Amino acid sequence: MKTNKRRGTRTEKRVTGNGRRPVVVVEDDPFPRLIQVILDPAVSAARVAAFSHFFAHELPDFTGWCERLRARLKRLHPAEVRLVPDQAGLRAGMPGATVIVTESLAVGKQEIAAAGKSLRIVQKYGTVLSGIDTAACGRLGIRVLTLRRRANMSCAEHAFALMLALARKIHETAGLISTEQLQAAGYAPTQYDRAHTANANWARVTGTRNLFGRQIGIVGFGEIGREVALRAAAFGMHIVYTQRRPLAAREEARFGAAYAPLDELLATSDFVSLHLPFNDATRGIIGRRELGLTKPGTILVNISRPPLVDREALLDALRAGRLSGFGLDPHYDAPGRADDPLLGFRNVIVTPHLAAAPRYNSLNDFEELLLGLERAL
Repeated sequence: MKTNKRRGTRTEKRVTGNGRRPVVVVEDDPFPRLIQVILDPAVSAARVAAFSHFFAHELPDFTGWCERLRARLKRLHPAEVRLVPDQAGLRAGMPGATVIVTESLAVGKQEIAAAGKSLRIVQKYGTVLSGIDTAACGRLGIRVLTLRRRANMSCAEHAFALMLALARKIHETAGLISTEQLQAAGYAPTQYDRAHTANANWARVTGTRNLFGRQIGIVGFGEIGREVALRAAAFGMHIVYTQRRPLAAREEARFGAAYAPLDELLATSDFVSLHLPFNDATRGIIGRRELGLTKPGTILVNISRPPLVDREALLDALRAGRLSGFGLDPHYDAPGRADDPLLGFRNVIVTPHLAAAPRYNSLNDFEELLLGLERAL
């Protein structure tokens, strides 16, 4: 019994690093805050209620879901969860930390040293490890875990849904199956001589295009941009990307992508897809000058943040016919207005912040993340 007790004590210290409940330091972002709701009994009732409301339309029993997951987290729950807003906050929150969960904050020698000997795991909320000193973690026996996020995959799928709908004019022609409907929409339907030809596209819809063989320009090659590239390769597209620094050659080969400066990307791409974080540096990164550089007939898709594209410059480019199509999620305002000028263009599709849906993407992401931490501990 004495031996078992000693083993139990050692196990507890190994798990928590301080003989108490584990300390989980989490980058303060809307979705990772869910970790606090699941793990930390000290979380505010207002935050629990807010998340319950957020998930209610697809998970009515949010409380039950949390309870079932907690029951599987024998080592990780209950925990002290420290939400940190920035790099300085991360370093300040590190003492005694067992686990770090980071999306964009860097974890280097300073952060690792600030944690002392308690740190056991660095969990990237994603797969790109450029901000994490993996060598330093390896030398100290700190595990580095990744998560390929379902929400990112869903965003990439939504980008392609918009591109495909615009390229194939699905949004313009859906439900137009009668001669009268098509004529009212401005088409000139006919019937072909079936004794000699097929009757394909009897509606005489012009301007459709394929994705195969076309160039896609991906602006921002982070987590979602890379998911877009994987799908573009499956469509047989030529892939170029731009970001602050080109990837290593082996990474470019992995995605079948080639680097191009932004101006060149815009001038040569048939499809342009935006995947940048929103900050002062990226606000209006696609403005009047950039839209003027685009290849005539470009289809532009923005599923990042609306202000990446200057709104007035966009409206002018659409009026001038510079763009063949524009897809946006989310909209510039939430909720928007039924008389928004963007809705007056047949070649524009706007969806109400659906790209990361359904909610089970994030629920399953965090279930996988927390169970992975549990196994690692």
